[in-house]
Amino acid sequence: MKAKFWIILGVIALFVFYGISVNNSLVSQEENVNSAWAQVENQYQRRADLIPNLVNTVRGAADFESETLTEVIEARSRATSVNIDASDLNNPQAFQQFQEAQSQLSGALSRLLVTVERYPELKANQNFRDLQAQLEGTENRIATERRRFNQAAQAYNTKVRRFPASMIASIAGFEQKEYFQADEGAQEAPTVDFSN
Repeated sequence: MKAKFWIILGVIALFVFYGISVNNSLVSQEENVNSAWAQVENQYQRRADLIPNLVNTVRGAADFESETLTEVIEARSRATSVNIDASDLNNPQAFQQFQEAQSQLSGALSRLLVTVERYPELKANQNFRDLQAQLEGTENRIATERRRFNQAAQAYNTKVRRFPASMIASIAGFEQKEYFQADEGAQEAPTVDFSN
């Protein structure tokens, strides 16, 4: 009788220690996702901080199309007003809203840089060239951090979904995180027209 008691107690202790180990692993991976998200936000903030300087340089260096500048300013305002924190990373609607606002800002910046091509005196302005290079570097950093975030989210989501960790994850309240996805229509090649 005593031997059975100790065997049962030993099996229960093994399950408890396994559960604790899985829970700690999930916590570590969730923190990796949160850390990766913080880096994504950091790069988006860097871009948002560069935009006013870019707009002011463009505005000061040329009699520029005010509609294009207004579009960039408004897109920046929308992008910085949509905030998502690490606790919302499993909310598809909030994540989609954030991603759409950032995509609109990227599109407005692209249109601004294309429009600038018509102003040789602006392209020759050292401040503008420096800001443009910083902005291009930031866009590359954003892409890198988004990729790292997706990798961290994938590792975490895999752990949350695998059995038997999935049982502990559901009991402890660990939910899958959203991924960054390509913008709609991104799989289609853009049309390039040099006739102007």
